[in-house]
Amino acid sequence: AVVTTPFRVLGPFEPAEHRRLRRRMMFDAFKWDPQVGDTCTIGRFALAIRDETWNELARSAEALAAESLAAEKELRRPEWHGELGLPRAIRRVLRDGKEEFPSAAARVIRFDFHHTVDGWRISEANTDVPGGFNEAEGLAEHVARPHPDLEPCGLPAVDLARALAAAADPSAGVVALVHATAYTDDLQVMLHLERRLRERGFTALPAAPDHLRHAPGRLELLHEGRVHPLCAAVRFFPADWLPNLSGREQWDFWFRGSPTPLCNPGAALLTQAKRFPLLWDRMDTPLPAWRRLLPETRDPRDAPVASDEWVVKPNLGRVGEGVGLAGATPAKALAALRREAGRHPRAWVAQRRFDNLPVAVEGVPWTVCLGVYTVNGRAAGVYGRASPSPLVAATACDVAILKSVSPGGPSNER
Repeated sequence: AVVTTPFRVLGPFEPAEHRRLRRRMMFDAFKWDPQVGDTCTIGRFALAIRDETWNELARSAEALAAESLAAEKELRRPEWHGELGLPRAIRRVLRDGKEEFPSAAARVIRFDFHHTVDGWRISEANTDVPGGFNEAEGLAEHVARPHPDLEPCGLPAVDLARALAAAADPSAGVVALVHATAYTDDLQVMLHLERRLRERGFTALPAAPDHLRHAPGRLELLHEGRVHPLCAAVRFFPADWLPNLSGREQWDFWFRGSPTPLCNPGAALLTQAKRFPLLWDRMDTPLPAWRRLLPETRDPRDAPVASDEWVVKPNLGRVGEGVGLAGATPAKALAALRREAGRHPRAWVAQRRFDNLPVAVEGVPWTVCLGVYTVNGRAAGVYGRASPSPLVAATACDVAILKSVSPGGPSNER
């Protein structure tokens, strides 16, 4: 069968234009260090997708989001949390807590789509702490400017700020932007979101996770010697890292009993776990979109992980770290990952490999990943990444993803 590519390549950019784009990302979009090692992570090309492609991806992401939130309610059963591979401290909080799960100020998810020989598939869902907002918005906006017929597929941070404005009163306190303060990349994401929140009338303050405290009737933030009441808290700190804080009282409110709306609540970890599919056949929640789009996933003990047809992944891994993929992971490292998955199977999954259809740019095949965001269940934009390797990981390039201008003018007006 003949497979039609859904992409139109824009570029490669001339060297001077690429340097200008790199500077603009540094100074306008908080992308201060746009490279990993010696590899520049600002792509030298962009991609435009067909309207029907964007509509298909948006519908699929929205279906996945609806199913994820429905599944999350059922996954709150404590007897399943060990099988999900959740940290013991989190399992204890979920088991012992008497309070209701905290309310969500907004829910943001990113689903990573790949164009394969069998159509669109997802490699994973970032339901806990999806990032990439500054790249998804800043890069797409800058690349689109010389193309009046093209626009970003959406502005996810704008939509997230809009959702927070609908859920929280800016006059009731500040928004805490909780992140891992040791990582500059994380601060960049938070500062971009702070700008979008400021446009909505909020005061938002970057914060370490242990700067929040549970006061009567609200959460508070200790910032530069002052205590601020919070109207909402946004977390860009993985939920599975929270037990590393010094005391349970510093983090358990993300899972139980927070009086302040959260984004995302800790319960998002229930579907972030890559072992989530292992429970599907025992669940009442129908998951047709997940079953259609996610490759077959097994416990490593139930899969021939030595076969190159299977990929091993850490259960709570992110940004491609620790993924064992034949042809992309060096042979010695791949063998070590497979052994580790065999020794500690509840910390790993095996996923059947899919065959990406690469995009050729000047004769070089690039593997492309489209991270489609949803905010409160609605498609909100795309974080594009591309790699000359079959594995799209931390060294991948950020690539602007554009679509045709919507009738009536650009979408996502602020």
